[in-house]
Amino acid sequence: MTIQVTHTHGERISVRHGGVELLSYVYRPDPDPFEARKPYIHPLRTLAGRQVTGYRPNDHRWHKGLQMTASHLSGQNFWGGNSYVHGEGYLPIRERVGSMRHDGFPVFAVEEDRLQLAEELTWVENGGAEWAREERGITVHSVDEEAGAWALDWTIRLTNVRAEPLLFGSPTTAGREMAGYTGLQWRGPRDFTGGAVLGPLGADEPEPKSLMGTRGPWLAFTGEHDDVDGHSTLVFAHAPENEDAIHASHWFVRSEPIPTVAFSWAFFEEFALPPGESFAYRYRVVVADGAWDREQVGAHLKGLSW
Repeated sequence: MTIQVTHTHGERISVRHGGVELLSYVYRPDPDPFEARKPYIHPLRTLAGRQVTGYRPNDHRWHKGLQMTASHLSGQNFWGGNSYVHGEGYLPIRERVGSMRHDGFPVFAVEEDRLQLAEELTWVENGGAEWAREERGITVHSVDEEAGAWALDWTIRLTNVRAEPLLFGSPTTAGREMAGYTGLQWRGPRDFTGGAVLGPLGADEPEPKSLMGTRGPWLAFTGEHDDVDGHSTLVFAHAPENEDAIHASHWFVRSEPIPTVAFSWAFFEEFALPPGESFAYRYRVVVADGAWDREQVGAHLKGLSW
């Protein structure tokens, strides 16, 4: 088989290729509730075995690889760690930190070169009330040794089970300028600090810092490793239907002081999800060896079907 999958029940799912663990999806509850207990992917590696995620860095212990988050949700913090309060800054308000409970895997299918799983989760506010049901999908596919890349798809369908609307926001909607992080978030390893960021705009593209808060079908982040003479590139891409999602997404991206990218669904404006209603997004992350340029990214994405 092209990929090998192992499942340590109640703890994690690991996917390997050619002796390299490409990812570990950890769904056991985290020990510290202040870090917002929720599943995450770490480590995440290239086909050559180079690690491209960070885990519990000393600047943000609640950053764990690749994880689905919501920094501001009806007064609760499903991101983890300190909560932003306008006029007061970031405060360690433990009673605001929610969690995501793993309820089961209704789909777990392994093929020659593909893992497809569906997971059921419940979003629980700090006091124990169930606020949302999530149907999550994770698919590993398109291992391409010639290109030195493989792909991960992450989908979410979230349903409000409260009797009142769920209000999705970010630190920016709460008053902090250009801090619109929320949604699916990647934290890179520390050696990716200062890495290169590019989008599909070509010669007219703004400087990397100016990509913060912009919209686009994809964004790529390239970092140089400390332990090997080489680079790795991660490409973050929206599925076409995300254009018609409940709320337009913007990029939250930093290469300094920390390497991170988030598909922010509430960067500039808060949005409401009425009781009983749902929203859905579909994302793709391409994990590649080497420093890819814009043409390589565009050509590779074009060759992958949704």
